[in-house]
Amino acid sequence: MAQFDPRRQPMRLAPHMMTAVAALSVALFASRAYQPAQAEEVPTLSASQIAALEVQAFASANAPAGMTAPEAVPVQIRRGETFEQAVRRTGVAPEEASAIAATVANAFDLKDLRAGLRFETAIAKPRNGMGDARLIGLTMRTGPATQLTVSRSFDGALRLRSLEEKVSRETVVVKGDVERSLSASARELGATASIVSAASRLFATKFDMQRDVRASDEFTMVFDRDITEAGRTVNVGDLLYAELRGVTFYRFKPAGAKEAQFFDANGKNLRSSMMRTPLQSFRRVSSGFGVRTHPISGYRKMHQGTDFAAASGTPVVAPADGVVVEARRWGGYGNWLRIRHNNGLESGYGHLSRYATGLRAGQRVSQGQVVAYVGSTGASTGPHLHYELWRNGQRINPAGVRTQEGTELAGADLAAFRAEKSRIDRIIAAGGHKRPVVQQASAEGLRPAQG
Repeated sequence: MAQFDPRRQPMRLAPHMMTAVAALSVALFASRAYQPAQAEEVPTLSASQIAALEVQAFASANAPAGMTAPEAVPVQIRRGETFEQAVRRTGVAPEEASAIAATVANAFDLKDLRAGLRFETAIAKPRNGMGDARLIGLTMRTGPATQLTVSRSFDGALRLRSLEEKVSRETVVVKGDVERSLSASARELGATASIVSAASRLFATKFDMQRDVRASDEFTMVFDRDITEAGRTVNVGDLLYAELRGVTFYRFKPAGAKEAQFFDANGKNLRSSMMRTPLQSFRRVSSGFGVRTHPISGYRKMHQGTDFAAASGTPVVAPADGVVVEARRWGGYGNWLRIRHNNGLESGYGHLSRYATGLRAGQRVSQGQVVAYVGSTGASTGPHLHYELWRNGQRINPAGVRTQEGTELAGADLAAFRAEKSRIDRIIAAGGHKRPVVQQASAEGLRPAQG
């Protein structure tokens, strides 16, 4: 087959050589004749410059005779589809799709591909509209910082290149004032959704996030991330520090503990306190604890909980660690959930639209974990959350609950915490910290970046 020779070994080029090959391909497409090149020093380019150069080369290359100029065609692998079948959907001939798949397979096991993976192709089509299209180039990301590129040389042969970006780990300090909302302000400054969510859960143990947080309140978030030389975040670590209105949270793992916890500046554990509300976002408190006129029956009666007006589908979180007692339909409460906590406390949630996936009686839940979603089931006039608290079997006013916080660190744990606190404080003072290059973008303790 002219396009692909299985005896030909794939080439792995350094970034500056990739640039030279791309430039040479463009020239040869245009002239169809090889001109001896003078050896010269090629400057080292960044990964983003290399990618831009490849795109420019594909765009400016003359198409094969009788074909249109190449155009970008994005492809996403469908469920049950092979890589070769996905390539075939671009309009290329079956034998060409097979050759392309065989070329890529020289550097990547195509069995590892999953439905949903996307890659970019550059496709030239017959000018007369008759016959098969022709692949000019293909780029596929094979890892957080690696990608493969297939291009066609002047003689029609397929060439495979592999690019691996250097990845460094840095500690990021996001610091600013609340404007429209804490979440929006932090995201605009570079915090990811996972970091904002983790910080909000901590702040919710000290503040009513709807009524206590105001514009111009200062906040700080510190976290690790892995970033490529092109500036793209590929992994995000855990929240290390969070501060809002002078209240601070330091992440620290005591000796022998199963997981890290958060402590204040004096080493006092903040993990066991009860969150002020089970919602991080709601419109208003539509009905408080006490006697009221029932909106449906019209009678005055005791309202033994707090109603939060919120959009349907708003996540409901567990205000403290606990065990699910029941998750079922219960009369006028509609979809009902009850969780048992420490200190004789239980929490209840009514009118839910649905429960978190897999939630069931007997399941342990953690503080801040999403357990259900706001709805309007049962006797309800609109989307809202009915929230109740019991102490030793008696309903109590949720607004009046005060729970004991965790114990303070001592001895060796306190000394280690103070050292970690000092390290984080120095990073905040310096505005961040960049560490040496790491070998694996998917290093332990990090997760793929989120929006």
